[in-house]
Amino acid sequence: MQIKLPKNIFRMLTMPQKYDIVKTNEKEVCFMFISPTYGEVNMEQVIELMREFYDRNKQYGTNFGVVVGTDSQNFDKTKMVSVILIQCEGHGGIYFYKIENVNHIQNVAEKLNYETHLSLEYANILLNKMMELDEELFSNISFAIHIDAGNNPKGKTKELIPSLVGWIHSCGYECCVKPNSYAASSIANKISK
Repeated sequence: MQIKLPKNIFRMLTMPQKYDIVKTNEKEVCFMFISPTYGEVNMEQVIELMREFYDRNKQYGTNFGVVVGTDSQNFDKTKMVSVILIQCEGHGGIYFYKIENVNHIQNVAEKLNYETHLSLEYANILLNKMMELDEELFSNISFAIHIDAGNNPKGKTKELIPSLVGWIHSCGYECCVKPNSYAASSIANKISK
């Protein structure tokens, strides 16, 4: 008799214990990000650091936002970089990023769909955990997804924008495209190179 193992069983068995394994509807996801300031952080630490940032800056009385965006570059594999950031309008922000290498994706539509999928997946995981751990923080922050697509008439992504924006809106998030999608088109883009 042959036993069928989940596709990601090797990753699950070889992963160090300090990583957060989060179950989603589709699979188990490793939620470990890197902060340029704080180093490697898990989901609870991301929320704690966001809370500290919020507490330090709420005196300004301006809006706070959490943004998730992903960009990628092709090498031997496709390097996906997902960014989560919290910002205080007019007073800066902090960000966290995760790098994943996946099988080479040449098709632009497939790549943008996968980038959007990753952004939505990480946003959902983060926000569900934030609701559980820090309802006040969750209640005082807006949430958005940034996609690395633009309306340039000569660009390859213009035709994809309506479906991607519709997908993101149907999931309950605000959405920004170039030139306003800085989490994806600036931060993630820089790290992906």
